[in-house]
Amino acid sequence: MPKTVCAIIACHNRRAKTIACLDALKHQAINEQSVSLRVLLVDDGSTDGTADAVRAQFPEVEIISGDGGLYWNGAMRLALSHAVKRSPDYVLLLNDDTVLCHHAVQTLLTTACRVENNHGSQAIIVGATRGSAHDGISYGGLIRGPWWIPLRMRKVPLSDQAQRCDTFNANCALIPSAVIDVVGNLDAAFTHAMGDFDYGLRARNLGCELWVAPGIAGECEANLGQGLWTDKSLPLSTRWQRLKGPKGLPPREWLVFTRRHSGPFWPLYWLNPYVKFWLNSIMEAWTTQRPARGAR
Repeated sequence: MPKTVCAIIACHNRRAKTIACLDALKHQAINEQSVSLRVLLVDDGSTDGTADAVRAQFPEVEIISGDGGLYWNGAMRLALSHAVKRSPDYVLLLNDDTVLCHHAVQTLLTTACRVENNHGSQAIIVGATRGSAHDGISYGGLIRGPWWIPLRMRKVPLSDQAQRCDTFNANCALIPSAVIDVVGNLDAAFTHAMGDFDYGLRARNLGCELWVAPGIAGECEANLGQGLWTDKSLPLSTRWQRLKGPKGLPPREWLVFTRRHSGPFWPLYWLNPYVKFWLNSIMEAWTTQRPARGAR
């Protein structure tokens, strides 16, 4: 029997990117006699014609409609809950702005088989991505910092060999059904971000392994923070609201994450980004005003 892979994708008003992602997925170099690939897309209330374009160009893609308030984690939770009902051997988590290389899916599957054969266990296999400038890894596997900085993450460097990691960006990640049976779905405690980091860390805590596949799986531009709370071109009040908003570090969600993954000193890690935000803001304001005072 062929191995069955269900790719799940969430999208919202990025029609061109979504179409490019699906096109690359459709043209993967896989042996259809040994691998069966199906695609499940959650269109979270797009108003730019994404769903109609997908139906026209990729009629084989199953589309689930959202109301526009799911955000990434909610949409992927919905997609994963539908995917497991199809009883696939693997679920492929994929961002709609990720364009896979021609052999990406086959490389992920090959790595999964090698890890299982060599280590006796099924594992999450992460695909690394890079931006169009090819100036380093944009997303992929992550290694936790030293014990005294448990939430600091660094990217696993590019290699031609599979490498272990502690958690992952879900821009491209292959999860065996056996791991899903142990870990379950993405946690509903999170709205947008943190869901993938949390999933990987929970998987590790439950005894599952995580590996980064060799090479590059595809292209995905790194989010440089434009329009987010780190964007210093925005007014301070706007940045503060976005820090607390769904795409920042909502206090209740950040509390869940820090309490779960940062050890006995979690209150300090929970407070850190909010305190740091205001301290940096005060320093920025002070630095900006100093030249004006000197000129007088």
